Amino acid sequence: MDAYKLDPRVARAFARFTGGFWQGDSAVRAWALTIGLATALLLSLAATVALNRWQRWFFDALERKDAETAAWAVLVFAAIIASMAAVGVAIVITRETLQVRWREWIVKRLVEQWLGRNRFYHLGATHTEPEVPEYRIADDTRWATEPLVDLAIGLFSAFFGAAAFISILWYVGGSITVSLAGAPITIPAYMVLAALAYGGIASGLMLWVGRALVGCVARKNASEAEFRFGLMRVRENAESVSLIGGGPSEVRDLSSRFDTVVQRWLAIVRQHGRLTWITNASGPMIPIVPLLFAAPKYFAGELTLGEVVQLAAAFVQVQLAISWVVDNYNRIAEWFASARRVMDVVTACEALDARFARLEQARIAITPASDGGVRLSGLTVFDSGARPLVAGTELLIEPGERILISGNSSTGKSMLVRAIAGIWPWGAGRIEIPRDARLMVVPQKPYIPLGTLRHALIYPYGQIDADDGRIRQALDDTGIGHLAARLDEENRWDLVLGSGERQRLSIARALLHRPRILVLDDAMSALEEEAQDRLYRTIESWLPSAIVLSLGQRGRADGFHERRLLLEPAPHGSRLRPLEPAIA
Repeated sequence: MDAYKLDPRVARAFARFTGGFWQGDSAVRAWALTIGLATALLLSLAATVALNRWQRWFFDALERKDAETAAWAVLVFAAIIASMAAVGVAIVITRETLQVRWREWIVKRLVEQWLGRNRFYHLGATHTEPEVPEYRIADDTRWATEPLVDLAIGLFSAFFGAAAFISILWYVGGSITVSLAGAPITIPAYMVLAALAYGGIASGLMLWVGRALVGCVARKNASEAEFRFGLMRVRENAESVSLIGGGPSEVRDLSSRFDTVVQRWLAIVRQHGRLTWITNASGPMIPIVPLLFAAPKYFAGELTLGEVVQLAAAFVQVQLAISWVVDNYNRIAEWFASARRVMDVVTACEALDARFARLEQARIAITPASDGGVRLSGLTVFDSGARPLVAGTELLIEPGERILISGNSSTGKSMLVRAIAGIWPWGAGRIEIPRDARLMVVPQKPYIPLGTLRHALIYPYGQIDADDGRIRQALDDTGIGHLAARLDEENRWDLVLGSGERQRLSIARALLHRPRILVLDDAMSALEEEAQDRLYRTIESWLPSAIVLSLGQRGRADGFHERRLLLEPAPHGSRLRPLEPAIA
């Protein structure tokens, strides 16, 4: 799809994805809000038509100098205004509630789709993830729903308003007879034809002049996203940037990115300037043109003053309806850009699922083990480019056994961990894991969720079979007992704790969850060897029957691991070979 053109495929795809709000469990609420809003809009249109008829009634009374009728008209006017205010309240409530609930439904589905089946990880690992998907889910969903509801309201009102007020132009304006070359020519519904011709010409000019606006808006949004991403990258890597003195370079880079934003905004400004020529030329003429067309019949006595005023007001309403697309061209462009960015996330997830489907016959199989151990049979792990990183792996880990796999960087240790954890399907062979066995991976850079320290310890399962005493014991045994008094303190613990403390916290979390299979992926790299040995003894004490598979660059004998293996690089993928016994 061309990102810089209004592509109907984007609109259709967005409608298919977001239209689910009107189906399933949310259908009753969705249809109630939609029907309620449509009813309120029709009532608003009825009130507007009533006001149009009131104008004819009131000005005819003024023309006749009928004070009594004019006084009654004032009372009726108050009733019309009161009804319009009440209907306006109903429109605001139903419109904004529909916008909030629709966006809520879309965000939940997007989050489920993005996080489900570890797609958020696979998209990044395969380099197919759209830029800043979190912004697309959090913000673009708003700009793809709120304006669309408003646009739908405008289109609905424009369609029914045009139908109602064209009928007024038709019946009140009637026909007009003009003389052409001495011959009388009668033009039926001439006010309708005038309104359609005027609106069509003005709208056509606007569409022609503003045809480049969609591309300008899409390019502007893309550059804004790139600038935000650059700012986020600097913040996330603040320490590294500061240590190497990269501040001035980042200033230049961010300034260059924002220069692009400014240039693309100025392109939009130029487009708005061109459009303003037409809007400022045609806009002031709208209330005057119908008076000019109605004047001949008024002077001929065929129209009353009230009818002229009624025709002028109806003409304006028809112009508003005809020019709806033109008046909302910029909003349509903004909506399209946001809808496309939302659908980029959906499309990327669907493409990933299709890729997985093609791998059904050529992927790593994870099957239940016949005993309590873990077995790797003929395991080959590919990278995202189908290059074998680990090849022909044969390994049996008995229940309760503790194994250390060491190797240099780039030998595929982390890919092996991902395959065992079930999040990397690309490869061949089989991994057998005991049925219903809880497998827990402790990575080198542990994830600490937002919230309290207690929440960080029970993450990700939401609950653990341990009281506060047990939790404090786990913190003490992993060397961070000083944090026990802060269990219920909310903080950015990923920033408050040092790298070593975060690794200790992740070990404490594993102890409390008591997995049957514990995988340590360089999980103690920030700690000195003595601290590592103490933590190994703690794991042995807390999880005496668990399978422990440790991976790291160092392969020293530590008295904890019963077997040591080395992952060595080879031409067609790294291979495992045993080292001397780990325990003397």
